[in-house]
Amino acid sequence: MSILIISGTGTEVGKTIVTAAVAALAAARGGGVAVVKPAQTGVAPGEDGDLETVSRLAGVRDLHEYARYPDPLSPAAAARRSGIPALSLNQVAADVAKLSEDRALVLVEGAGGLLVRYDEEGATIADLARDLGAPVLVVADPRLGTLNHTALTLESMALRGIALAGVVLGSWPDSTTDGGPDLAMRSNLRDLETLAARPLAGALPAGAGRLDAPEFLLAARAGLGPALGGTFDAARFRETWGV
Repeated sequence: MSILIISGTGTEVGKTIVTAAVAALAAARGGGVAVVKPAQTGVAPGEDGDLETVSRLAGVRDLHEYARYPDPLSPAAAARRSGIPALSLNQVAADVAKLSEDRALVLVEGAGGLLVRYDEEGATIADLARDLGAPVLVVADPRLGTLNHTALTLESMALRGIALAGVVLGSWPDSTTDGGPDLAMRSNLRDLETLAARPLAGALPAGAGRLDAPEFLLAARAGLGPALGGTFDAARFRETWGV
């Protein structure tokens, strides 16, 4: 796949870290990888945004941000409040398609969840994925409440004919430093795989965003499955942690 959309079941679920992990593995394979953030919200001009995090962790420099709004809102609401024109996802689709012509992979990280609005007409990352014919990698939170959010996301994708690239847990707690996963997290593993009708595509360790680039590459390789260039073994992970 030359274009991969990365969306989430909501905000603050680890989309940027997963994007960086996929980018790091793709860069290590070679062939060229570009990372696109159509709209960055909640960041003022001159401040580091999600693409800077990706660059720091993955070492990727082929970065593309098309709009930035200072308020931490949906792109549509942030554009309305700031007076800055809303982003055209049709133009983004054209630009991403052009980028994919000479890159092995183009990653597109959405804002918030799959159906967050980018303009007053209601354009979403789901529309972008459908226009590009690109699969979506869904980043989920392992905590209590994730099953409903994930089910709604996957159902919305299915209704729109959008292919699922997999479900990745954006932050899995370490048993030595974070107290380990609670009962709900451990129970959710099997149910998330049932919802997706496939094994998990990965689980990145909590705190991965604080690693340096070489350590992050190792974490990315261990935390993402073979389809994404890593060595993550979903069956072993479930046997270790699931209930």
